[in-house]
Amino acid sequence: MNDQPLNDAAPQPEPLFPDLTRDDVFRLETPRLWLRWPRHSDVPALAAFAGQKPVAEMTGTWKHPLPKGEPERRIFEARKANATGASLVLALTPRARPNHQIGQIGVGRSKNAGSEAEVEIGYMLHPDFRGQGLVVEAVQAMLNTVFSYTDAEVVGAWARVVNPASRRVLEKCGFRHAGSALLDQPARGGMVPCDQFLLDRKTWRALVSWGQAAPARSGLQMIADLVPAAMPPQAC
Repeated sequence: MNDQPLNDAAPQPEPLFPDLTRDDVFRLETPRLWLRWPRHSDVPALAAFAGQKPVAEMTGTWKHPLPKGEPERRIFEARKANATGASLVLALTPRARPNHQIGQIGVGRSKNAGSEAEVEIGYMLHPDFRGQGLVVEAVQAMLNTVFSYTDAEVVGAWARVVNPASRRVLEKCGFRHAGSALLDQPARGGMVPCDQFLLDRKTWRALVSWGQAAPARSGLQMIADLVPAAMPPQAC
């Protein structure tokens, strides 16, 4: 029996991300992409790629066919989590077309018991834009953000064993293969064999120093470039 008072709220975990990322003006810039908060106007674009069977089948939570209202719900939940600092979910857009979403990437606390990773990263991309190295740019930008603005020491990622493209992305970003396991993926109907990948802070720092993971600039940095006297650049 629970004898806690009904008006006692459950303790909330400390925010993962700082105030910097918790404002919807926050964005990251890579050589070819802008990573920004998702918007309600992204619903058609999100449905266009997340609703494709080859994309959904490589995820653990996106169903196919796409349930009615799912893109709207996902965007609302992403913005809510971003605002509280619980996670960071960003839309991938070409720099030349920042209002046109072509993918999505997110980082949140690990929910897999026994994993070394404190946080996990996930992503998906419209099939029309694959094979260009865009996901590598996005993952590197998010890793720089995680290790720069959070206390996480290890970032994890999972890829289905039938998804070699995702494995190549993670390996290019410095992740090491850390074994395989069956993961419960409700959208796929149950337990699915997946490979786990890990990247620790020490390895990330070495990659940055070697120039293999050039830090992305935050949106505040871009503003600072335009108005240096009003807002000094932020280290990323």
